[in-house]
Amino acid sequence: MKKHLMEKFINVFGNNKNAKVYFAPGRVNLIGEHTDYNGGHVFPCALSIGTYAVARKREDNLLRFYSTNFKRLGIIECSLDNLVYNKADRWTNYPKGVIWALKKKGYNVTTGMDILYHGNIPNGSGLSSSASIEILTGFVLKDMYNFSFDSIENALIGQFAENNYNKVNCGIMDQFAISMGKKNHAIFLDTANLEYNYVPITLENEQIVIMNTCKKRGLGESKYNERRAECEEALKELQSVINIENLGQLTEELFEEHKNAINSSVRTKRAKHAVYENQRTIKAVTALKNNDIAQFGKLMNDSHESLKNDYEVTGIELDTLVAEAQKAPGVLGARMTGAGFGGCAVAIVHKDYIDTFKTQVGTAYKEKIGYPCEFYVVDTSDGPTIL
Repeated sequence: MKKHLMEKFINVFGNNKNAKVYFAPGRVNLIGEHTDYNGGHVFPCALSIGTYAVARKREDNLLRFYSTNFKRLGIIECSLDNLVYNKADRWTNYPKGVIWALKKKGYNVTTGMDILYHGNIPNGSGLSSSASIEILTGFVLKDMYNFSFDSIENALIGQFAENNYNKVNCGIMDQFAISMGKKNHAIFLDTANLEYNYVPITLENEQIVIMNTCKKRGLGESKYNERRAECEEALKELQSVINIENLGQLTEELFEEHKNAINSSVRTKRAKHAVYENQRTIKAVTALKNNDIAQFGKLMNDSHESLKNDYEVTGIELDTLVAEAQKAPGVLGARMTGAGFGGCAVAIVHKDYIDTFKTQVGTAYKEKIGYPCEFYVVDTSDGPTIL
């Protein structure tokens, strides 16, 4: 891959003098969806698929970006002196946003760059291609300019860029999972205070399989911000009767005791999902530590049910994939993953049944939806690295 990317860089930028190759993973969240901006727990892992970059410094202020995934757009240029968001700059607003965020945080990028990106995360799939680019860009710049921030700070810079430059009101999970990834582990993260620990994923006979609906999903255009606002309003209503800072502080029992303070049946459902999903995540991690994979799978199934009925972020494509997966032989559990409204689902499948699983689920999906889905059998990965 390194040799291939260096050759691409030469084709695009003329030569590869002083260029280096970097990689940052994508991520999948095993359980704990739409909890991260509600002060709850999440349980993601970094993936063996992700984003590569070949980068080098320039002697002027010009930034030249190129992606092998968007060849028809060619090289997109801007200047360090003009880092304003521009819709016409398309995907480059993610790396631009990181450079902008670094400057805001006091890390001054002093020269321009030539940088080529290559991703093998399906774009718009919900496996965090945007966060992967952000973390990768921060990692590249840290290396090139000897910046002193650590991996957690890199995650926070990426989130700051997405929130304030690209105007997507995301939580910290995606950037944190990618920046802090550890092979053969998932990260049990308390998003309220960033306390975390690594939990070994010991799947002796099973494999993580990601199922892509192939329905593109853009976070900014989705109902993501609407759901977040509904939870914030529900929280304010609950705070009138109970002293809490976020929904993640509630147990199921406390929520049921005080839910009548929420003056909307829709907001009650949204808050219920946030509370119950957080508790499911805590229980799922306990199950994994006890090597109870069957219980972990059941909690994944329950998670999807809540995302479908209480949070209403699934849709026919995800619901079809998950329903077909859950009834396939060798499957311990399946659920949508990511923000929803398209994108991907994740299943834990016995290794002996993976081919049968792909055939059975793929055939049923195409019959109902009218176009094929895609499957990725993935491994866990470390965070960003220099190749």
